[in-house]
Amino acid sequence: MTVPATPITQDVLTLPRKVEEGARRNLVGLTRDQMRAALIEMGTPEKQAKMRVGQVWQWIYQRGVRDFGEMTNLAKPYRAQLAEHFEIALPEIVRKLVSEDGTRKYLLRIAGGHEVESVYIPEEGRGTLCISSQVGCTLTCSFCHTGTQKLVRNLTAAEIVGQVMLVRDDLGEWPQPGRNPKDETRLLSNIVLMGMGEPLYNFENVRDAMKIAMDPEGISLSRRRITLSTSGVVPEIARTAEEIGCLLAVSFHATTDEVRDKLVPINRRWNIEALLDALRAYPKLSNSERITFEYVMLKDVNDSDEDARRLVKLIEGIPAKINLIPFNEWPGAPYQRSSNNRIRAFADIIYKAGYASPIRTPRGEDIMAACGQLKSDTERQRKSRKQIEAEAGL
Repeated sequence: MTVPATPITQDVLTLPRKVEEGARRNLVGLTRDQMRAALIEMGTPEKQAKMRVGQVWQWIYQRGVRDFGEMTNLAKPYRAQLAEHFEIALPEIVRKLVSEDGTRKYLLRIAGGHEVESVYIPEEGRGTLCISSQVGCTLTCSFCHTGTQKLVRNLTAAEIVGQVMLVRDDLGEWPQPGRNPKDETRLLSNIVLMGMGEPLYNFENVRDAMKIAMDPEGISLSRRRITLSTSGVVPEIARTAEEIGCLLAVSFHATTDEVRDKLVPINRRWNIEALLDALRAYPKLSNSERITFEYVMLKDVNDSDEDARRLVKLIEGIPAKINLIPFNEWPGAPYQRSSNNRIRAFADIIYKAGYASPIRTPRGEDIMAACGQLKSDTERQRKSRKQIEAEAGL
C-alpha cells in the first residue's frame, strides 16, 4: 500500500546574511523579478528597469564581472549608484585540493563561517560540477560520509549559484573582453546537485539558483545538463519537473524496504512503492529524459543477483538507466565495496533486461572528493564504526 504524502516540515531555516540599514545588498542569487524590484527601490525608473536588469545580469553571469565600474554600457553615475547600494559577493574558497585524476575539490566558506564542499570533475569533452545545497545533511544515509555531519542550514540561492561562478573563476572560463561568450569552450558544461544536502529540502533556493544557471543571457547551461539528485522527497518530485525542468536522479540503493530503511532512512517516510509511484507520474518522464537510479554497491548488503533481478522488476515501465556506484570507503564506514566481479555480474543482469547499467569510475578518492565522501573541515571529526552502525540500525 502506498504511503500517503505528508506535509514536509522545515527542519532548518535558510539564513542569508541580513541586510542591515546602510549595508549593500548582494545581487547574486536574485531572480530577474527580484533584481528589477531592487533596482526600482534604488531609484531606477520603472520604464528603464527591465533594460537595466538585462545589462547588469549579462555583466554578472555572462562576463563574470564583479566591479560595477567595469559595466561600461551603463552611465558612470548609474554605476556609482549601483556600487553604493549593491555588491556582487560569492562564497570564499578556503582550500582547493587537486586529485591525481584532475578532480578538484573546493572547501568554501559562506555567511556565518560555515563550510561546504564542491567538486569539479573533468572528463573528455565535458566538465561536471557537483554542488551542495545545504550545510550538512539531515538524511543520515548510513553509507554516506556527508550524512554523518549534522544539518546546520540551507544554502541561499546566491550560495548555490555562487559555487558555479567560483569554479568558473578557478577554471578561467569567463570570456575575455571583446570575445563572444558563445564562442568560448565550456570547461564547466554540466551541474549535478549531488553534493552536501538534500536539494528538495531546499527547493525554492535550488530552483532560483538553477534558473539563473540556465538563463540564456547568463551562464546559459541547458536544463538537460543539470541533474538534481534526491533521496526520495516524494511531494517535491513533480515540482522539480514543473518549476526547474532539469533531469532527475534518485538515490535508490536497495530493492526492499527493510534494507532501504537502513541505508536511506527517508524511506521510512516515503517507501519504495510511494517513490516509484511518484517517478512513474514524473511530468518529464520519457525515453529521451530518463530517470537515473543511483545504486551504491555494498558488499553482501545489496549486491546479489536476486537484488539485481528485483531492481529490474521494480522499475519496470520507467524509462531509466541505473548508475552502479562502487562504494567509496571512508574512515569508520560500516560497509565495504562490492568486488569488481560482483559489480559486473550485477550490471550484466540489468543490461540484459534492457537497461543501461554503467559502472561509475570513482574519481578524486585520494582527496576524499568521491561520491558520498563530502564533509566540511569544521565537521571532520570521525564517528566510530560502532556509532554509525548503531544509528543505522545495523
